[in-house]
Amino acid sequence: MFGAVAALAVLAAGCTSPEPTMFDAGKKVRVGAKGDQPGTSNEPHDGEFDGFDITVAREVLARVGVENPLFSGVLSKNRAAALRKGDIDLVAATFSITEQRMRPVEKGGEGLDFVGPYASTPQGILVRAADKDRYRNLSDLDGRLVCVWKGTTSEKELSKPAYKQIRLHEEEDAAYCVKALQAGDVDAVSTDQLILYGFMEAEKPALAVVPGIAFGATNDYGIAMARTPEHRKDCEKLRDALKKYVSGNEWDRDFQNNLPRVPLAARNEARPTTAEIDAVSCRDHPANASLD
Repeated sequence: MFGAVAALAVLAAGCTSPEPTMFDAGKKVRVGAKGDQPGTSNEPHDGEFDGFDITVAREVLARVGVENPLFSGVLSKNRAAALRKGDIDLVAATFSITEQRMRPVEKGGEGLDFVGPYASTPQGILVRAADKDRYRNLSDLDGRLVCVWKGTTSEKELSKPAYKQIRLHEEEDAAYCVKALQAGDVDAVSTDQLILYGFMEAEKPALAVVPGIAFGATNDYGIAMARTPEHRKDCEKLRDALKKYVSGNEWDRDFQNNLPRVPLAARNEARPTTAEIDAVSCRDHPANASLD
């Protein structure tokens, strides 16, 4: 009897359960995305998403064996909470990689891992095309009403004392700001330049990005997931897949297809290197993540 028990113990010790992964065959990976940002992350029809964020997520996930991920809309202010609660597995929604977002929750952060950057951009200004020549630098916006939306890097940047002469109008998300601009209720919309070029393409010729105004720290977009020990290997798989994606011709093709109005110089600045991806992906202490 003792021999049989010992044999079972040895057998059990030699058997290890496979590590949990969100990429198990047949499992549907749920990806949070924006539904109102043409060119980057948009939902033109119910349940149908397009844009550069969506294309990157599909391309990278396909490289780890995930076909047909399930996209659903998420507000900027809810992205981190939805990940931590397990409502979604990933977020690909022009989500800027910052130290605060990567910091553990118990240390005042949002407890996220990022795979990226897959694109980088400064902040900019979108105005009605007829008014474009009125604005040449940020001081031309003093006293003007500028729309931002909650939970974004741009909201935090323009709330700094350096920009106290700019009047801010907050909305829930991008579509509300663009509608307010078109209606004449605000003078400008401010957020990441790549997002603004998407709106410029969608609303041509009514809206225009001011070419000479770029400000704030560069925002590095990443695919986010809740930071848990069991999902760190998933993060590393996605990181390696992203490095292969940006090393080929597919990144340029997909960027041009989704954001054709972005000038060549800005497109070149937006493209990440594999070293930049290594610096901030799946790390407890990223080498170059920016402070909020």
